[in-house]
Amino acid sequence: MLAKRIIPCLDIKNGRTVKGVNFVDLRDAGDPVELAAFYSEEMADELVFLDITATEEKRKTLAQLVNDVAAKISIPFTVGGGISSVEDVSVLLANGADKVAINSAAVKDPSLINRIADKFGSQCLVVAVDAKQIGQDWKVHLVGGKKPSDIDLFKWCQEAEDRGAGEILFTSMNHDGTKKGFANEALAQLSDQLTIPIIASGGAGNKAHFAETFLEGKSDAALAASIFHFKQTSISEVKKHLADYQINVRI
Repeated sequence: MLAKRIIPCLDIKNGRTVKGVNFVDLRDAGDPVELAAFYSEEMADELVFLDITATEEKRKTLAQLVNDVAAKISIPFTVGGGISSVEDVSVLLANGADKVAINSAAVKDPSLINRIADKFGSQCLVVAVDAKQIGQDWKVHLVGGKKPSDIDLFKWCQEAEDRGAGEILFTSMNHDGTKKGFANEALAQLSDQLTIPIIASGGAGNKAHFAETFLEGKSDAALAASIFHFKQTSISEVKKHLADYQINVRI
């Protein structure tokens, strides 16, 4: 069985790491280059860098900052935010990214998934999906969660896999920043439906939540931000807790 992955996330705004609750009320969490180096040394399995206002501000991801982060780490590095073309992907891979994450641009033009997968391979393409549970339905949201749509989470993720996505990064907007646990019921449904890995995002508040999303949510990886940024726990502590539950992790 493949080891479960613990992935710290750097949400970037104006060159700084930030973190909010339910995608709003952002506060500063530190220098992204320093944090990236710290997490690389702390045995993070991967690192995700999301330029969270690039799409809203209609600009490209900060390539130089990506380059600076890549120079300080020795773990796989996924970059997202403002990516809307094969050329954008080329720039980020050339600046040290191992994978790219696309979100709003893929929803607006699903063929972008095909083009990136055909050019660079599915292994370097993550389709990030921000969704909110409204009644019994999960609806995809765009532009950093600011623009709702009528698109169903599960249908969209299936289409993304069919078009060549290598992984799905699903962030529950209902759970984001609440520290009450991941959206495990929806994650388990996605895991049962798809054959590609599912990364859980939104809601990590303690060590137990990671075990829950791997056991109940059937997630392949778990992404978290504030719990690590503000030193509420550490990656090594989370991994020791998971090992106690016989969950396979890299230690």
